[in-house]
Amino acid sequence: MNDVRIRNAQGMWSVRAGGAVLGESRNALVLSEGNLHDVIYFPRGDIAMAFLDRTDHTSHCAKKGDANYFSIVTKSQTLKNAAWSYETPNDDVARIKDHLAFYATDFVTIEQI
Repeated sequence: MNDVRIRNAQGMWSVRAGGAVLGESRNALVLSEGNLHDVIYFPRGDIAMAFLDRTDHTSHCAKKGDANYFSIVTKSQTLKNAAWSYETPNDDVARIKDHLAFYATDFVTIEQI
């Protein structure tokens, strides 16, 4: 049984890094998976892709598929592999295609605004 659930995120969501707003969206998705923290996925069209550099890092999830990673480049630092995307996700999670998720850290803020 697949314990991954995807639903529309309510309201406006933002992601910021290094003082820069990377994106704001009213079309974000919430992915819930088992006991893990919910993850907000932002449509690529709502993200300032100029701040992101694709890296060679990848990972595989049996439920979601293969993830590609991006570093966030700000004026003051590069946050390596701080965002990821499932560009060809498994059919059960096809809604996250063309979306990006970010690791919330001391340097990256994901919040409902």
